[in-house]
Amino acid sequence: MKTDKILSRLPETLLPWYAQNRRDLPWRRDRECYHIWLSEIMLQQTRVEAVKGYYTRFLTALPTIQALAECDDELLHKLWEGLGYYSRVRNLKKAAMVIQDKFAGRFPETYEDIRALPGIGDYTAGAICSIAYDLPTPAVDGNVLRVFARLLDDDTPIDLPAMKDRVRRELSLVYPKEAGSFTQALMELGATICGPNRKPDCENCPCGAFCLGRLHGRSETLPVKAPKRQRRQEDRTVFLFSCQGSWALEKRPETGLLAGLWQFPNVPGYLSTQEVLAAAEGMGLRPKEVRREVLRRHIFTHIRWDMKGVYLEVAEKGGPFQWMTDQEIENQAALPTAFRQFWEEERNV
Repeated sequence: MKTDKILSRLPETLLPWYAQNRRDLPWRRDRECYHIWLSEIMLQQTRVEAVKGYYTRFLTALPTIQALAECDDELLHKLWEGLGYYSRVRNLKKAAMVIQDKFAGRFPETYEDIRALPGIGDYTAGAICSIAYDLPTPAVDGNVLRVFARLLDDDTPIDLPAMKDRVRRELSLVYPKEAGSFTQALMELGATICGPNRKPDCENCPCGAFCLGRLHGRSETLPVKAPKRQRRQEDRTVFLFSCQGSWALEKRPETGLLAGLWQFPNVPGYLSTQEVLAAAEGMGLRPKEVRREVLRRHIFTHIRWDMKGVYLEVAEKGGPFQWMTDQEIENQAALPTAFRQFWEEERNV
């Protein structure tokens, strides 16, 4: 069966399936561009169940694009705390400011204008345009690429840009007038029946009758991915300085990894107890007691941090730090997960 014949069957197959089987997700309850945009950004690299609470909390605090554009960065980071990939939320605010300035607060309505906003790539622009405006603009992510590879029994690595361009091009030729529902049906199929990191549920797939991967017995071996670049590994010592119910924090640089977020002071390498005490003195503090040490790990896209957290009581507040109480940390300081795990360890003692 030819590729165009297979793909041409998708709308008539997936639209009724999606109408009956779609999950009830908060961002599917309206077609407001701001809501669609926010959900698509939050869902990048993040599980649906994890996003639900963040989505509701974010919109409660920032219900409009104008509110997002005018939001204080500290509140913005706090609302995003724990979601990771903080450049996403910084770009959300930048894009909101562009919408306020260039489009008088109204979300743009063309693919070109939407694609030009900070933090919006081909996938997000395609999703917004199709879901909000029923434009025939495919939103091709890992879920859709997985469906495509299995459907056509195609072992081209799905992480190659050429593969993504091809899927986008070929899908655009079969888009129905119900573009938004079709986009979401493809996403839904790839997230559930044809989901990642598990055996595809071919027996319940609406496309089973014409899926070449299933017919050829290869659906479980697809998709194929190019070899990943090995992560760089770094050791770090994290200092949890405490004094009279307060903790020492500092801001990360405004550029680079975890830019502009709060962190506990830290240095490269695994320091011995004596080296920790000497480092504390070098930061202008007087150590009293090392209470305990814990080992933790955090994995970024291209870096793995193996961390030793040292809980150290000091004689007085000092050094080049911002000292915060427990309540201030909970309410004000956006701690990225790499450092928050040490804070939660302390809370659970």
